[in-house]
Amino acid sequence: MCGIVGYVGPRPAVPLLLSNLRRLEYRGYDSAGLAVLEDGTIHILKTPGKIQRLAELVEREWPSRLRQGGSCGIAHTRWATHGPPTRENAHPHLDASGRIALVHNGIIDNYADLRRRLVARGHTFASETDTEVLAHWIGELARESDLLAALCQALRDVEGTLGIALVCASDPDRIYVARRGSPVVIGVGDQETFVASDPAAIVAHTKRVIYLDDDDVAVITPTYVDVRTIHNVPVSRAVAELEWDIHAAEKGGYPHFMLKEIHEQPESLRNTIRGRLDPAGGTCKLGGLAMEPREIAQFRRIVLVGCGTSLHAGMVGRMYFEDLADIPAYVEQAAEFRYRNPILTPHDLVVAISQSGETADTIAAVREARLKGAALAGICNVVGSTVARETGRGVYLHAGPEIGVASTKAFSSQVAVLLMMAVKFGRCHRLSSEEGAALVREIERLPELAARVLELNETIARLAERYADYLDAFYIGRGYMYPVALEGALKLKEISYIHAEGYHAAELKHGPIALLDPQTPVVALALDIPGRDKMLGNIQECRARHAPVLALITEGDEVVAGMAQDVIRLPRCHELLAPIPATIALQLFAYHVARVRGCEIDQPRNLAKSVTVE
Repeated sequence: MCGIVGYVGPRPAVPLLLSNLRRLEYRGYDSAGLAVLEDGTIHILKTPGKIQRLAELVEREWPSRLRQGGSCGIAHTRWATHGPPTRENAHPHLDASGRIALVHNGIIDNYADLRRRLVARGHTFASETDTEVLAHWIGELARESDLLAALCQALRDVEGTLGIALVCASDPDRIYVARRGSPVVIGVGDQETFVASDPAAIVAHTKRVIYLDDDDVAVITPTYVDVRTIHNVPVSRAVAELEWDIHAAEKGGYPHFMLKEIHEQPESLRNTIRGRLDPAGGTCKLGGLAMEPREIAQFRRIVLVGCGTSLHAGMVGRMYFEDLADIPAYVEQAAEFRYRNPILTPHDLVVAISQSGETADTIAAVREARLKGAALAGICNVVGSTVARETGRGVYLHAGPEIGVASTKAFSSQVAVLLMMAVKFGRCHRLSSEEGAALVREIERLPELAARVLELNETIARLAERYADYLDAFYIGRGYMYPVALEGALKLKEISYIHAEGYHAAELKHGPIALLDPQTPVVALALDIPGRDKMLGNIQECRARHAPVLALITEGDEVVAGMAQDVIRLPRCHELLAPIPATIALQLFAYHVARVRGCEIDQPRNLAKSVTVE
């Protein structure tokens, strides 16, 4: 959730830290701060509010020698957990001596116990945060050992999740970093080294990166990176190459990242399916799965785990696996997975779905599944992410960086990957080569279908103006459209702050129908696929309660068009592909409603891009 950046090298640190920090604004935050080393002193400035406010304070309060002199520093954007967003609670935090400054993503679960022990030793605290406790604990241990040994011991003492970076006044050319459950990436430059919690912060400076594993500690200088375990044992971590450049993380003329990413979906889908379709064999080639047909044929159950948008993609995928591969499939909310002690066997495949690959609950589900002996696979967008590394095999989306907090192109690519997986698994069971080839040809149409929906942008924008003043909305669907209803409602509530709920259309009459009235519009997913005929009755139920109905329909379906106040006409396609164009239309609808309402679309309140705490 929070953002970390760091720099050590020959250039002035302050402008680099502020610039790199701005590239993490999309993650969501409520305060910001930075610490810079100069002449054996740590200078700290921090404030609630946006990075721009921090930059203005730097200009106003720091002399030019400090702004242009210090060449080692760390910076942070905070998303409040322990204590409200105030200057005192913002990062960086100092230890008791004032010689160590620390920034931290994550949560220290046993901070209260550590704080009590420190208070008993005479420590006082300036903030309500768990991070300041960690800084004091490291400083306390460093009184009796060198800083690296103290950091390693502190990490053995603390419980919880963390990605940290710290600097020490007595080590002017070093940054110390560590991770456990919260990502840290090190950028290797020419006589300079960068630190970040997300590659987006450093891709403008280098594409050569080192991803830390859990319980890694690293000492960073301008010329080398020394990685160790928390037991202070040296380990080797490979240098990887980032697959995208700085232009992919910029708006490119669009007013918002979200709109840009919605419009990137023809290309992101093209990248997702490129080289993976085998029409001749009627199957899909997913080399990252590293599974032979014999292994696939032995799976007796598929369990899909995810949170939020990824969970909705998993709900679509569940139907794909059952309909195409004849394998029972289940969808589990990752946050509940390990706590309910799931029953798993070696014949179960657990598929972890996460855009960032760093979602804490999904990572915990992966670890629980491994302990119970299940096979694992990951579906994620970020190469080198924790889910990718801990599952050991899976499928990358290749959708490009997704900066907007509300996921768009990642969802459509997740659904496309799940469909390709289901085709591959189906060919190892009862799906014939002819049926597989027909589906592969349909999958090839996905970029074209996405492009055709985007042609409706202006039409959907005009519709959004008519629905922007409502305070509540229902989304209803059946079959493959039920998860789409959930995802469409989620998008609307995420960025427009309209209370929206998704329901299976059959559930309307089991309670929610009591809330229907002229002030509660219903978005009905009534495409010409199985379930449409039943949807006609559900639409009539809404009309009888005078609820406005906006229907998503298939081009040429005048029956449904005659029943709804407004319609969005989508191109005809195979029912298995229909979730993708329908979702893109609802993404555009949510975007334009939020735009009309004047909402902060890319950084909606209280939300963060990558949820790295449970």
